[in-house]
Amino acid sequence: MSQELIVIGKIVAPHGVRGDVRVTPLTDFPDRFLTMKSVLVGEKRSLPIETAKFHKQFLLLKFRGFDDRNAVEELRGQLLHVHRQDLVPLQEGEFYVFDIIGMDVYSVDGNLLGKIDDVIETGSNDVYVVERPDNRPLLVPALKKIVATMDVANRRMVIQRPEEWDSDED
Repeated sequence: MSQELIVIGKIVAPHGVRGDVRVTPLTDFPDRFLTMKSVLVGEKRSLPIETAKFHKQFLLLKFRGFDDRNAVEELRGQLLHVHRQDLVPLQEGEFYVFDIIGMDVYSVDGNLLGKIDDVIETGSNDVYVVERPDNRPLLVPALKKIVATMDVANRRMVIQRPEEWDSDED
């Protein structure tokens, strides 16, 4: 599992004439690029990062050995990866979205409700979209009073019964 690759960005285009590339960060931690020494381009090619800086909504990267626009053209559209063990450590109770997608969701009384199909970021709290067997989505607010347990290792979440969510208890 430690060799699992995680996508953290996508090279969209060359930038300028000196071999920089414009990258769309696909991570909640885009500042990580500023301290990285290298990154996997595609799934196997490790390239040393010479410089990294933000420009508008993009990140500009310069790879060692790529000194002009033509040299980096071949990188257009490539995904940037890191190994799972190189991810930014999370605080207790925080999870990566890719670890949550596909997780089985059970009610506290043991009934399988479905699988997490998506995570919606609302600003105040995330909402888990659970695909139920009848294909009707169940929207589960990521709140401590609703999510009883989250077991990433066993791919299992336990939630309060949906009919109890409206209680006035806080």
